[in-house]
Amino acid sequence: MADEQIQEPLEASARQERSKRLRAYWLRVIGALVGLVVVAVVINVFAKGTFLAWGNIVQVLRQISYNCIMGVGQTFVIITAGIDLSIGSLVSLTGVVMALFANAMHFGGLPLVVATLAVGIAVGALAGYVNALPVVRLNLPPFITTLAMMMIAVGLSYKISHGRPIPLQSGAFQGIGIGAFLGGLTRAMHVHDIPNPVIWMIVIVAVGSILLTKTRFGRYVFALGGNEEAARLAGVNVRRIKTLVYVISGVCAGIVGFLYMALFSSGSPQTGTGDEMLEAIAAVVVGGTSLMGGRGSIVGTFFGALLIGMLYNVMNLLNVESYTQKIVLGAVILLAVVLDETRKRYLAKT
Repeated sequence: MADEQIQEPLEASARQERSKRLRAYWLRVIGALVGLVVVAVVINVFAKGTFLAWGNIVQVLRQISYNCIMGVGQTFVIITAGIDLSIGSLVSLTGVVMALFANAMHFGGLPLVVATLAVGIAVGALAGYVNALPVVRLNLPPFITTLAMMMIAVGLSYKISHGRPIPLQSGAFQGIGIGAFLGGLTRAMHVHDIPNPVIWMIVIVAVGSILLTKTRFGRYVFALGGNEEAARLAGVNVRRIKTLVYVISGVCAGIVGFLYMALFSSGSPQTGTGDEMLEAIAAVVVGGTSLMGGRGSIVGTFFGALLIGMLYNVMNLLNVESYTQKIVLGAVILLAVVLDETRKRYLAKT
């Protein structure tokens, strides 16, 4: 009887806390959506009505799809107060490995596409597992371990490809890279096609959001980022959760490697080794995920990627030079971090 009297208030308190977090989450989502609409309208005015044209919107979504997918994996890692610097290099490595695999197979069509994607996901997951080992076993900083993986992956991709792109011998991937979802229907309706990478992004954002917010694993990810020692004392398998978030990041890199390979009809060691990794991390930070861990969302990462894509797009429409674009993006990232820290200090005082 006494246990029941203690348990009921605890469960009520837990329900109240979950409800409070849910309200705060949806307030952030609605606030981000309203903010994006305001920004889009202002940008459209400066761009003389060209920004909100449907064709331009689709182009923006296509441009952000690759970085957003990488950002989904990165969100899981950063919520645990980690970082994964290897995702860009894993995109190039998985792309090269998948191209070699596809060219070595003697069958085509959908089975080849599925098998190739499975190989890319497996390579990305294995790299993510290797990333996690020194972090969970030796308590090494994720910055160092993933930096080492970044260099290893780049070296491997150049070595096995001999520094050259590997053209695909099969045409089975062309529809994935440059095709469109329900292309025949959209053309019949005289509207712009929805590129396949955009559909991939929407699906992965939806799956990642459900995994993070609706499952026990997602709750453990937040618990680990909020207070790792408390999570361990509460019975959370910290090693397993940390390992899985890096595996998820590697899987997302493998999917992006697959999409890039299909887009360019080749696996190149140069793909993904530019600014893609930095922009994926930027999308996560701008989307409201705290670099200190314990707070963030996949939907926020999507909005962050969308905001960055909108900024790049409007600067291109206004013929702003590429160097200035980098300055603007850096300023936006800094502003996002400053606002996050200011908000956190304000909440701590109240």
